[in-house]
Amino acid sequence: MAAPKRMVPGFAILLLLLGCTVMAVDLYSANTNPEVQEFQRVELSCVIKHTNTDNPRVEWKKIRNGDISYVFFDNIIQGDLKNRAEIKGGISLVIFNASRTDTGRYRCEVAAAEDQKRFSEITINLTVTVKPVVPQCKVPKSVPVGKSAVMHCQEKEGYPSSVYRWYRNGDPLPDDSKSNPKFLNSSFMQNISSGTLVLGSVNKGDIGQYYCIASNAAGSARCEAQLLEVYDINIGGIIGGILVVVLVLVLITVGICCAYRKGYFANSSRSNGQSYKNPSKTDGVNYLRTSDEGDFRHKSSFVI
Repeated sequence: MAAPKRMVPGFAILLLLLGCTVMAVDLYSANTNPEVQEFQRVELSCVIKHTNTDNPRVEWKKIRNGDISYVFFDNIIQGDLKNRAEIKGGISLVIFNASRTDTGRYRCEVAAAEDQKRFSEITINLTVTVKPVVPQCKVPKSVPVGKSAVMHCQEKEGYPSSVYRWYRNGDPLPDDSKSNPKFLNSSFMQNISSGTLVLGSVNKGDIGQYYCIASNAAGSARCEAQLLEVYDINIGGIIGGILVVVLVLVLITVGICCAYRKGYFANSSRSNGQSYKNPSKTDGVNYLRTSDEGDFRHKSSFVI
């Protein structure tokens, strides 16, 4: 009698894996990275590709900044999406009025009703874009020739973060000033992330109307144009003004010295000193004071 054949261990493992596959839930998504503008409708697709259960358990969770919160649990929409979302086709999540706070990772979890430990999940990354608002632009009104000028452009509402581009008289400033004949005489550097434009050494060719446009995936916005004027420094006028001030100071000093030498200040001090002296006594009258009688007048003609 032939001995029974032993089952090959690898074959047994294969059968076990096949059994788990039959019982597992298989999911897929039509779009795992949806992107939508704020206040628009978006669908987070989660579709059951295969399952052996007629009543799968469906849950949605949101993951943002490391925190996990329920979105759909026990057949009820939870949290911030309450009254703003619904389940479509028994599993996909539809948000009617997307907000910037809805940006994050969403996890769709589906488990077989017969065995809650056997489930499948899929993660969807949702991005809600926000159009930039009108940026705040700062352009100096006037700058002397040869000096540097710094311009600023910034807005904080757009998502993703805006990039910035400066324009002069309607023409966009290139990354390299030498690449455009209109800017060959200009020396500048712009940072599209911070919105800063630096003119290294301004000249009369830099005069013009400057404005900035902030843009991202949701749209763009621009600030009002502002005029930058460039003027020459009047070296002769500055030197002349300094000489006039020095001359005036010299004349004042000479005048004070002359007044001291002629004694104007000394006579003034003596006259002021005399005004505080006691008035002189009348000639021919002597005053004697005793403790009992007070002042006693003696005329010069009085003889003892």
